[in-house]
Amino acid sequence: MLQTGFTGADIDRDDHSRFVAERLARHRAHPEARLLRLAGIDPALDGDGRLTWERLGEDESIFLGIDEGGRPLFAPIVTDNGPGQRAFALFRVISEMTPRDAAIWGLARSLNEWHRRHRFCGICGGATGVFRAGWGRRCAGCEAEHFPRVDPVVIMLAEHGDRVLLARQPHYPPRRYSALAGFVEPGESIEEAVAREVMEEAGIAVARVRYVASQPWPFPGQLMIACIAEARSDKVTLDTTELEDAFWASRADVRAALAGAADARFAPPMPFAIAHGLLAHWVEAAEREDATCGVD
Repeated sequence: MLQTGFTGADIDRDDHSRFVAERLARHRAHPEARLLRLAGIDPALDGDGRLTWERLGEDESIFLGIDEGGRPLFAPIVTDNGPGQRAFALFRVISEMTPRDAAIWGLARSLNEWHRRHRFCGICGGATGVFRAGWGRRCAGCEAEHFPRVDPVVIMLAEHGDRVLLARQPHYPPRRYSALAGFVEPGESIEEAVAREVMEEAGIAVARVRYVASQPWPFPGQLMIACIAEARSDKVTLDTTELEDAFWASRADVRAALAGAADARFAPPMPFAIAHGLLAHWVEAAEREDATCGVD
């Protein structure tokens, strides 16, 4: 199974405690209860690059769950996010974090982003307040209840023979290319979203969409759904309103990029991004197929 970034927190989310006041009170009163430190909504790390924790106070917070040692973990509800680090500077920090730390911080960031966007009710416009241990907001006016949601995003490799289509947006770091991606629209399946996005961004029809893996993405709160699809043509008609460039990468191109070769044709996505894992999966699957074909 493809291991993706922002997964592997290895905590018991203990959903029942979110709405049972007595259980939540016991967690808050636990002598080992800990509150995650944040720098705005960025990770606050110690000298070893690990997440830092402090004793839980009385301030309103989000109950994250119970760690393997039985400690209740909480995250602050950030009222002033501030500017934070720029995306690619933050990505360099994340790439040095342990997968578990990145997953816990990603959960806290996603929930904080959701709270920031739901301070007012989408039904009546009234102010909302936190309830259910930070996993919901309730309107003070109409009493409507709102709960965190994630937005599904397809991210895919269009495959044509022994090549896959890669592209870059103008704000990417120099030489970086990645897979195509886009939000799943209402009334659309994952397979339909993959076909539509590849057609819209590259002008290519695809078939045989295969699911590979998924990844929570806390910027601000998506679920990345990684797929591979067969391209019916290799003629690219680029949507230049979204993309700056695209090209067909060979297996050798991808292998060199993932290995960090100095003469690689492109720079790959960051290791914690599912696009990086998707490219590795594509190369490895092809190599396994070649090995199988070579067996008498």
